[in-house]
Amino acid sequence: MAVIVNLDIMMARRKISLNDLSAKVGITLANLSVLKTGKGKAIRFSTLEALCEALDCQPGDILEYKKEK
Repeated sequence: MAVIVNLDIMMARRKISLNDLSAKVGITLANLSVLKTGKGKAIRFSTLEALCEALDCQPGDILEYKKEK
């Protein structure tokens, strides 16, 4: 996949657990885990906005694009 989700990196930088982030953002642990592992196929802008607010970051800190070879 060309779009990479760096949610785990941002969580580590902010020293926040999956449980704490789930509570702050209002997303189930299962859905947050799908995003964190990069298995998600889509993300709503409202979810991305909530993650950015909770992690005090920009969307580009969470999502990254790499060309496939």
